[in-house]
Amino acid sequence: MITGFEKIVEERIRKAQKKGLFKNLPGSGKPIPGSKQEPSIANDLHLSYKILKNADCLPPEIELKKKIQQTEDLLVGMEDAAEKYRTLKKLNYLIMKLNVTFNRSVINEVPQQYATGIIKRFGG
Repeated sequence: MITGFEKIVEERIRKAQKKGLFKNLPGSGKPIPGSKQEPSIANDLHLSYKILKNADCLPPEIELKKKIQQTEDLLVGMEDAAEKYRTLKKLNYLIMKLNVTFNRSVINEVPQQYATGIIKRFGG
C-alpha cells in the first residue's frame, strides 16, 4: 500500500521524467558506483548475493574469508608465542573449513604475498 507521501513523490518523479529533467544527468548510462559484479562469484549467484547484501547479511563463504582476514590481522602484532600458536591453529582451521566446505583447492588459498617465498623454499 502506497502512503500519501509516497504517492506525491511518485507523481513528482513522473512529471519530471515527462519534462525530461532526468536526461543528461552526471553518470547517466554508466553503472552505479559499487554495483560492479564480483568476478569470483558465479553469474547465477549475483542476484542472491545482492539480496543478501541489501539485507545486511553475508554469504557463509564471505563470512569465513572475513574471519580468516581478521585472524591474519591479529597475528601481525602478536608477540606471545603461545598465543601466536593458538591463533595459527585457528587460522589453519578456518582455511581448512573454507576449502572443505566450498570444494576449493588449497593451492588457490595461498596469499600472493607468500606464494613467491613458498616456491623459492621448495626449490621451484
